[in-house]
Amino acid sequence: MSEDLADRWRPEFPIVDTCTYLVSHSLGAMPRRAVESVQAFADSWMTRGVRAWSEGWWEMGRTVGDILAPVIGAPPGSISMHQNASVAQAIIASCFRFDGPRRRIVMSALEFPTNIYVFGGFRRYGAEIVLVEAEDGIRTDLQRLLDAIDERTLLVPLSLVLFRSSFIQDARAVIDKAHQVGAHVILDIYQGAGVIPIDLTALGADFAVGGSVKWLCGGPGAGYLYVRPDLGRTLEPAFVGWAAHADPFSFEAAAIRYADPPERFQSGTPNVPALYAARAGYEIVAGIGVDAIREKSLGLTRRLIERASAAGYRVNTPTADAERAGAVIVDVPDGYAVTQELIGREVIVDYRPGAGIRFSPHFYNTEAEIEHAMDVLTEIAAARA
Repeated sequence: MSEDLADRWRPEFPIVDTCTYLVSHSLGAMPRRAVESVQAFADSWMTRGVRAWSEGWWEMGRTVGDILAPVIGAPPGSISMHQNASVAQAIIASCFRFDGPRRRIVMSALEFPTNIYVFGGFRRYGAEIVLVEAEDGIRTDLQRLLDAIDERTLLVPLSLVLFRSSFIQDARAVIDKAHQVGAHVILDIYQGAGVIPIDLTALGADFAVGGSVKWLCGGPGAGYLYVRPDLGRTLEPAFVGWAAHADPFSFEAAAIRYADPPERFQSGTPNVPALYAARAGYEIVAGIGVDAIREKSLGLTRRLIERASAAGYRVNTPTADAERAGAVIVDVPDGYAVTQELIGREVIVDYRPGAGIRFSPHFYNTEAEIEHAMDVLTEIAAARA
């Protein structure tokens, strides 16, 4: 497998010279140009003060969202930026009422906890939560999920990639079924954006949420919300702030007059420094192209699976390329303790209870790093055994 991407991009990510960094599913490596971007924010604040708002800060959310848009197959002007995905989820839920016959929120029990927590909170407004159980911790039972979506269903939050296993769910099938019965799908693309190809327009997704922390190498504090353009013009979120007003600087103390999308889904003052930081990672990923990143990722994750299987470890990730996103989860005895030893030896990974040790190579990683990480894992596991 070619190392062209690593050869080209490793100098842009200083941390890879200090350790074997295989944790991009949790926090992508920081690009050098993010330092320059954040410095540009600091310079504008220091030298322009309040004038910076009218010199680019106020529009920064739309600007950064439009850089991200082609990475996830969204049209320009369809993405609003938020503090995190939880805020974005809450804004979506606030667009709907839960006091009629259509009040169900259907999701897999394997969803990321924040999704279960956020939507579970709407029980107090009448929402009925339906959690679809799975046979194992790797895959959702697709047919069971589809069967649970009926005329009583209002929303279907769906992780495109399951965080515990890196399993890619069949978003098309879920969206098609939801639309057949008049429900809306909220696609959580956090674990996939930047490492697997995503085309929200082709999927017909109603909503999509995510963040910049992982494969997008954009750091914390820059979540995003996509709303299908034709749908966005019809919705009136209850969870809004002054930035969602059609004329925010009129400071009207009355019922809100909604801005056009995507601004109508805004909350309060934008998180400007995080947007400056995120822009650098978005530009790099967009410049490389997700198809090229995906090809590199598949080769490296395939090698991880080969090494883990040969060593007799349980792999809690699909082995089929079409079902696997960017991470490989390896289950070994005393996994948490082994993870701490790996980190102590500068192999940076993480551990999730009920899953195992998560390894996630990105475009800046090499085959040699995969071999080194698995050699160290095997040595640690053998010593503990």
